[in-house]
Amino acid sequence: MLELSSKTNLLEENDYRYSLQDVPEPVLYRDVYSYDEIPKVAFNHRRVPMNMPEDIWITDTSFRDGQQSVNPYTPEQIVTLFKLLSKLGGPYGLIRQTEFFIYSKRDREAIERCRDLGLKFPEITTWIRASREDFRAVRELGIRETGILVSCSDYHIFKKLKMTRRQAMEHYLATVKDAFDAGVMPRCHLEDITRADFYGFVVPFVNELMKLSDEAGIPVRIRACDTMGYGVPYTEVALPRSVPGIIYGLQHYSGVESEYLEWHGHNDFYKAVSNAATAWLYGASGVNCSLLGIGERTGNVPLEAMVFEYASLRGSLDGMDPTAITEIADYFQNEIGYKVPPMTPFVGRAFNVTRAGIHADGLLKDEEIYNIFNTDKLLNRPATVAISKNSGLAGIAYWINQNYRLRGEEAVGKQDELVKAVKSWVDGEYEEGRTAALSTEELEDKIEELSGGRLRRQ
Repeated sequence: MLELSSKTNLLEENDYRYSLQDVPEPVLYRDVYSYDEIPKVAFNHRRVPMNMPEDIWITDTSFRDGQQSVNPYTPEQIVTLFKLLSKLGGPYGLIRQTEFFIYSKRDREAIERCRDLGLKFPEITTWIRASREDFRAVRELGIRETGILVSCSDYHIFKKLKMTRRQAMEHYLATVKDAFDAGVMPRCHLEDITRADFYGFVVPFVNELMKLSDEAGIPVRIRACDTMGYGVPYTEVALPRSVPGIIYGLQHYSGVESEYLEWHGHNDFYKAVSNAATAWLYGASGVNCSLLGIGERTGNVPLEAMVFEYASLRGSLDGMDPTAITEIADYFQNEIGYKVPPMTPFVGRAFNVTRAGIHADGLLKDEEIYNIFNTDKLLNRPATVAISKNSGLAGIAYWINQNYRLRGEEAVGKQDELVKAVKSWVDGEYEEGRTAALSTEELEDKIEELSGGRLRRQ
């Protein structure tokens, strides 16, 4: 049967519907996932069209998935981070939602205190066990949407749940009916989708979800979860690892609209950010992230990374305030006690610090030569240099100008006598066996001495 597609405006065949393949033994894709070898990337040379939605956004899991891998946050810390998420997301709510647990008194206190702020974004959602009691608890809290776990690979269905595919599907569908009965919108977390039989289980299951949604008159959100970070963004990759193929299949064969389709990735193979951007490009409106990428094992998609990925793809920040990223990183370091690896992009202490003398010389002439963008304007983080045995005159001059905010005629150059004197002292330190970079306090004390008090500790 031919039908005119409202998405492509072309006649398309739509008479084929995938049905559940209730296999007697689990399909574990051992040719790809041999546990004693590196997982393989298989290509089938099938392409799907790029189809970025009109609206794309970020959702947050810092208080759920992120919090599972660190010491639990206090309600006060959650409130502070919630306000910073709202500031970062801007007036149009590009950080659309954030999810909470509801089980402890502290969980519920955090929800109430964040709700009392009266902020439109991010919307508060939850993640719960799939039980009628929990759905009722969500409704009593006045929360519109909740996440539930619907593991979809045979690794989980057969090995963890000890079920057949049909039993798992029936169990999940009954759970979703309970959500609808409670008047709650379910967000179905398709755990381990990159090891699942996509057309033998995932698509038939999501088709049944869509039917239930139509009958209930309540939408259902589909979160495609790359639980182990196996997804790959390349075109022409075979399922189940193809991110383009997963997003296309959920839209084309299950009819999931972009606004109800979300990607949740992990960074086990360093592909979290590229996979999330690919999900946007191929039709998912939402990408689920956590602050600083904190999450299980290697972590989730770093939320701050997707802020810049959004701006790169759209050509604008659309009201997002990236200076909040620096505030968030500082809060994690100084108040929560989380140590951010120094070279982490955008948030690490050294992400825009150069140590090489030749780079410092370029910064002194024009910081654009060696800085990725105007980090002072966009992140409130000016480019800096670290003073060590490799810094040279240029590095010292640049450090002095930045640290003491010397501009125009006040700025010192490589041939300034103060710069030469500091360089002589630095060289002497390393000749005597020093190996570490010099601290700000050491440099400021020496510069105050060598400048005769003209430049004092900041």
